Amino acid sequence: MTPTMKLLLAATVAATPLIAAGTAQAEGEKYILVSHAPDSDSWWNTIKNAIALASEQMGVEVEYRNPPTGDLADMARIIEQAAASGPDGIITTLSDFDVLSGPVRSAVDSGVDVIIMNSGTPEQAREVGALMYVGQPEYDAGLAAGERAKEDGVESFLCVNHYISSPASTERCQGFADGLGVELGEQMIDSGQDPAEIKNRVQAYLSANPDTDAVLTLGPTSADPTLLALDETGMAGDIYFGTFDLGANIVQGIKDGVIEWGIDQQPFLQAYLPVVVLTNYHRYGVLPGNNINSGPGFVTAEGLEMVEKFAGEYR
Repeated sequence: MTPTMKLLLAATVAATPLIAAGTAQAEGEKYILVSHAPDSDSWWNTIKNAIALASEQMGVEVEYRNPPTGDLADMARIIEQAAASGPDGIITTLSDFDVLSGPVRSAVDSGVDVIIMNSGTPEQAREVGALMYVGQPEYDAGLAAGERAKEDGVESFLCVNHYISSPASTERCQGFADGLGVELGEQMIDSGQDPAEIKNRVQAYLSANPDTDAVLTLGPTSADPTLLALDETGMAGDIYFGTFDLGANIVQGIKDGVIEWGIDQQPFLQAYLPVVVLTNYHRYGVLPGNNINSGPGFVTAEGLEMVEKFAGEYR
């Protein structure tokens, strides 16, 4: 063996234990994602897929927890229980600051790193001591949608709010009204989450207000029954229809020309990126210097190919 070969072999042997030890030490972090979504909300399946992939790729454990009925007081207790279990980090929505800020602050004070995702604001994330915010500014997204609809000639609308207890949902409706330059008032209805009831309430509103120019829904939970309502009344394709978020039926509605656009807040990124950020923060001490806006983006019929392929899975 030449001196050069001996030197290379020695370097390889010396380096190998360091690499193995570093890998062993790095893996095994545990994170808990807490959402406000009830079990019935299929939109959150993309969130679950995102954390499953991030967990596999980063070599960490990520658990999903939520209040089965969407009760925010129940969610507050889940955050408290999650913090008490001693995870390395918590990723949580902040759908109602008044209800949830206390438990989140307590988690941070106990030494658990927190990232706010999906709902809440960068300012609220900073106030509770979270590392950062990853999500879509809801009012701004609604405002952009309203401005777009105004350019298309819309002057009045129905906002179908299926989660009215969440301030973020109302921000979407209010932003849309402000984008149009009209009062929100009674143009927002509390539809509830039962599909049959949503369909009936949409039909009742449009029957009582036949001059309504547009319908805005806030996700698949309200969009899917609204599609049925419009189809049954013969209004599908005749009334301007925009929606937040994406799903298989929403994508088909866009493809069929019944829905003008869907606002994509990229839920995959909202769940995937916090896992990556926390893992790298805990392993290497690196952290992005700002919050991350995952949306809004408008999906129309012209840009459906990739969205249609992954709708309900990663989009």
